[in-house]
Amino acid sequence: MSEVSASYRDTAEQVAFNVANKVLPMAQLPESLAEAYQGLFNELLEDRAMAFGKAWDALPASARGLMEKAAFHGFYIANAWLQLSRVAQEIADQAETEEAMDEKEYNGVFGRLAEQSLKESLRKLKKARTDRSMLNSFKQVMAP
Repeated sequence: MSEVSASYRDTAEQVAFNVANKVLPMAQLPESLAEAYQGLFNELLEDRAMAFGKAWDALPASARGLMEKAAFHGFYIANAWLQLSRVAQEIADQAETEEAMDEKEYNGVFGRLAEQSLKESLRKLKKARTDRSMLNSFKQVMAP
């Protein structure tokens, strides 16, 4: 994705924060997790592989018309972050020590989770075209 405008970034960041905050109290995150979240946000917003941009452009106009692109981008980023947080917690729970966590191979986990999150987000947006409760759920979870 080319450089995004400050307005686009602000919208995506606010929506991502609102969605994630419904599950995790974002203001209470340890600094390391807050930094990890910000890094993930920046990486997915940049969309170097154009996965989000291509997926958005491929959506039917009726789905794109339900919300602005920046808001949906924020929703997808929060969804990816929440999925990654769950997987990281499972990994931590399974590993006896931090060294054991480092020894395990988790190459590609982030990429697969981001791709899975995008597909899930797209499916939900498409469904929201005909399912008013799904659309209302989007609006509710995205609101502050």
